[in-house]
Amino acid sequence: MNNRRQKFRSSIAATTCAFVIGCGAPPEASQTTGSPTPGETTVTQSSQGPATASAAAEDTASTVINVGIAGGVVTPTNGQAQAVAGRPIVLMIDSDVADQLHVHSVPEYTFDIQAGSGQKFEFTVDVPGRVDVELHDLDRTVLTIEVRP
Repeated sequence: MNNRRQKFRSSIAATTCAFVIGCGAPPEASQTTGSPTPGETTVTQSSQGPATASAAAEDTASTVINVGIAGGVVTPTNGQAQAVAGRPIVLMIDSDVADQLHVHSVPEYTFDIQAGSGQKFEFTVDVPGRVDVELHDLDRTVLTIEVRP
């Protein structure tokens, strides 16, 4: 069972690396997958200089998670995402109400959400593990991020 799990994890890691490194845009371009809907997770990359494509992707890859709050409905609710320790995680939030977002990680983060669209909150998680992202006033778990080394 352990061997099967390890092969699955290796396969997922290889697929993710292939996606991040081989998306086809020049290394100096910023990559996104269009306009993600709330709850969709995308990986973006940008280059900060004349590095090789694989080095640029490895150094600057970030996880972008879109969150929508409208009429008391949170999208996603109890979602799942993956990220890498020490790399940026970006929450893009559109909300019709003010709330407070808690990221239960090491270190912990708290963000004040306002009613409005296009709010961006960026953070990093230093310790691998499962990280819950919760809304305080609406008392909802938005998602759990599996942070790997």
